Formats: sequence, C-alpha cells, structure tokens
Amino acid sequence: MNRRPFDPRLLRRVPAARRDLAVLAVLGGLTALLVVAQATALATLLATAIDGRLHRAALAGLLAAVAARALVSWAQGTVAARAAATVKATLRADLLRAVGRHGPTWVAGRRAGQLATLAGRGLDALDPYFTGYLPQLVLSVTVPAAVLARIVFADWSSALIIALTLPLIPVFGALLGWQAQAATERQWRRLSLLGGHFLDMVAGLPTLRAFGRARAQVDVVRRMADGHRQATMRTLRIAFLSALVLELVATLSVALVAVPVGIRLLGGGITLSTALLVLLLTPEAYLPLRAAGSRFHASMEGLTALDEALTLSAVDAPTAPATAGGTAPTGRGEIRFEGVTVAYDRTTALRDVTLTIRPGERVAVIGPSGAGKSTLLNLLLGFVAPTAGRVTVDGVDLAGVDLDAWRRELAWVPQRAHLFAGSLADNIRLGAPATPDAALAGAVADAALDEVVDALPDGLDTVLGERGHGLSSGQRQRVALARAFLRDAPLVLLDEPTARLDSASEAVVLTATRRLVAGRTALLVAHRPALLADADRILRVSDGRVTELRPTATDPAVTR
Repeated sequence: MNRRPFDPRLLRRVPAARRDLAVLAVLGGLTALLVVAQATALATLLATAIDGRLHRAALAGLLAAVAARALVSWAQGTVAARAAATVKATLRADLLRAVGRHGPTWVAGRRAGQLATLAGRGLDALDPYFTGYLPQLVLSVTVPAAVLARIVFADWSSALIIALTLPLIPVFGALLGWQAQAATERQWRRLSLLGGHFLDMVAGLPTLRAFGRARAQVDVVRRMADGHRQATMRTLRIAFLSALVLELVATLSVALVAVPVGIRLLGGGITLSTALLVLLLTPEAYLPLRAAGSRFHASMEGLTALDEALTLSAVDAPTAPATAGGTAPTGRGEIRFEGVTVAYDRTTALRDVTLTIRPGERVAVIGPSGAGKSTLLNLLLGFVAPTAGRVTVDGVDLAGVDLDAWRRELAWVPQRAHLFAGSLADNIRLGAPATPDAALAGAVADAALDEVVDALPDGLDTVLGERGHGLSSGQRQRVALARAFLRDAPLVLLDEPTARLDSASEAVVLTATRRLVAGRTALLVAHRPALLADADRILRVSDGRVTELRPTATDPAVTR
C-alpha cells in the first residue's frame, strides 16, 4: 500500500491534471506572500493605533491583502475541484476500458463488487483529498518558508525557535498516520466486501427466493454493515486523537515563541511593531501543517482507492506499442492455434492446443462445462492472452494487432446476450450505430426478429428495461443474431446460442443461425445435435485438450 501523501504515478496516468496541480502550487506560493503581507500591514496598523495614529497605507494594504487572500482561496477551491473531477473521470474511464478490453475473465480475477465499489464510492472519496488535503499540502511548504524568511529579518531568535519546533508537527502526524493508514485499509476492505456481497445478493435474488434464503441475507448484510461502521469509527477516533495532538504541539510551540517575545518587549529588547509581527506570523507558520494533518486523515479512504485504481491501471496499461498498434488481419484468413496454453491462478483452461480453421469452414466445439470451450472463443476475441503459444490469422499473431480493428472482423453471439436499457433499435445497432434503417430491417428479418418487433407496442423504438427486461431468452438471442447479421463479419463466433431455450425458440434460432454462418468461417460452441448437423468438423475439449471427433448418431458427446 502506498503511504506517500502524493503519488507520482498520478501525474503519469492522468496528464490532464498536471496543469491544475501546477496552478495549485502557484496559488500556494501567492498565498504565502499574502500571509506575510497581511501580517506586516496589521502589525504596522496596530502599532500606530496604540500611539493614537491611523496608518492609512497599512490599512489599505491590510484590506487589499484580505481581499486577495479570499480571491486566491476561491481560486484554489475551484482548481482543486476541477482536478478532482478530471482524475476521477480518467480513472473511471481506465477501469471501464479495462473491463471492456479484458471481459468477464479479467473481472472474475478480481471481485466484481470490489471493482464496482472502487469505480463508485471509492473514487468519489478523492474529493476531500484534492479539495482539502492537496491545497493544504502546498501551503504547508510555502507558508512556513515565507514566514521564516520574514521573521529571520525581524527577529532571528524567534525564527530559530520556529525552525526547531516546526518538524514536531509532521513527526507526530506521521506516527499517528501509520495507525490511521492501517485502520483505513481495514475500513476499505470491509466496504469492498460489503459492496461485493450486496452485488452478489442482488444478482442471485431469484435463487435466494427460490430456496427461501432471501430474508436470511438481510442479517448477513446487517452484520457486514455493522463491521464497516465499527471500522469507520475506529478510523475517526484516530483522526480525532491526531487533531488533538497536533493542536497541542502547535499551541506549545507558539507559546515557546510568544513568552520570550513578551518578556523582551517588557524589557525593551524588541520594538512593539516587531513583537506584533512575530506574534501574528508565528501561528500562521503552524496552521497549514495542522490543517494538512487533520485533512490527511479525512482523505485517507480516497488515497487507498487512488492507490488501487492506479495499480489496476498500471497492470492493464500496454507495455509494448505493437500490442496496441499492429495492423489487424481480415477474418477471411486461415486461423491457427499453435501450442496454445491458457493458465489461470488455480487452473489451466487449455493445454498445448494446436488447431487449424480454414476459411469458410464451420467448426463445432463440444465438451463438458468448464473444459475450455469458451476460452477458445475468448482467445479469438482478445479477451484472453495465451500463457504459451500463439494464435495467428493469415500468419499474423493476434498478440501484436490492434484489437479494436480485429474485433470489427468478428461477429459474436454469446450464451447470454446482454441488452441495455434503451430502444430495441439501439440495442441491435450496438456495433454499428450509423446503420441505415433499410439495413437494420434486413438484419431483423434475417434473425427472425420481425415477428417480435411487430408484437411490440412501438416496434423497433420500444424501450427495453435493464438487461433487456421485457423480452424472453429466445427473443434476446435473436437480438444477438440481428447484431451479428448487421455486423456482416467474415468470422462468426457462437457460444451455445440455443442454450436454455425451449424447442420452439430453439428451432427459430437454429434457422437464423444457419443463415448467419452460410458462406462465413464459423466457430460454434454447442451441444445440441441440430446445431452440430451443419458443422464441417466437430472438436471435443476435455480437460483443456482438443481432439477431433467423428460424429455418430450414438456418440454421447454429440447428443448430450
């Protein structure tokens, strides 16, 4: 876990924030100069007022300094808020691109609830860090330096006391900060667990209700929420203790300066204006450090989320230019799997697979659940990279191509077509938003979706609910087929498109699937005999190994 108050990775990952942070540094320096100017003007004004005179220039300078400090403070808040918004938007976009680029396999390697919490509540916690802590961090450098420089010329002995006592505040702050860091990490872990469990519970609510366990989960969520509350209160106790310690240290330090100044003033060893200047500037030297210490604790949840987001972004960032910029082949070439192995942390999905798919060939893949069938498709989609070996198309290694360009050569029909809240037409046009209405109507007809469209109240303009609420499983699969027809790609990947469908829906989807694969290279993951009948070859995947199978009517691998 990164414990530094400022993470330099932030400047590399979010270059758009550099300008705002530079402006904050300039405003911090300007604030330091205004603090000195305000104290100097006020000391002069008070000294002359005691003598019964009004120093008009000092009064004008004081008013101008106060007005300028207010303006600079407003500018600091505005720039800091803009920097926070820029960083949050950039990091959220990086996380979403990572999920989109790597797909479900990448998400499965991390807790989906943890990613959701990080992209939502976690990054929102950066607001106190940028708007509260970072401006004070700048001031804790510029203001003490300016104050010391001014007091050195006014009273060097007071400046020496300030220079010796100033380090006490960051030292005590660091000691307490280590405790607060550990407490904040526990708080964040509990929040991530709570978010992940709640997400899993909502996703599996029908199953929980079917088994009569829905109400029992209320107690589980309550216990987890109570654990997060207790962790939060422990963090707040440390923060309040830290504020008390820092206030005590700062007060004693100011007293160490004020008492000798008062004694020397009574003895005539220092002028009134100089004594007033020292007494006015000394608290200003400690104030930014105290404020930075207290606001650091308020921003530690955001710092924890920032470290995790930057770490995920660094893992996801491409390390070689060729990975993102190579020329993509067309989907009409020969596809070769050359000694491909795909290994995860706890299992090996594919083992030394060597396979050739010729242009225009329809290859069906069968095997038990978890054998590695979908991993074959994920390799071609670029969702998974081989641990060993390579996948080539027309001799071009997919590891070095532009994946976005390559995916435009593919049409993909997954097991569960994901539909979004929006119109039916927008869901079909997902991969080709500029498709004209005539082409859209052709894709709808080819996918046998026209009867569904006619039954809907607003036809293609009917607005669907989340995940396509309002359509049956068979209808959602036909929407996925319509997307594939609209893509008109030379390579078609189908991942059990008839799974979980009744016989009537299966017949409609099978007819549309035959039209889709006609004249195209196709890789089909399937078990149903009807879908296997049109395959040129059938491959069986078992325990990560691929063998070619000659289908027969009695072969259980075909009829399962």
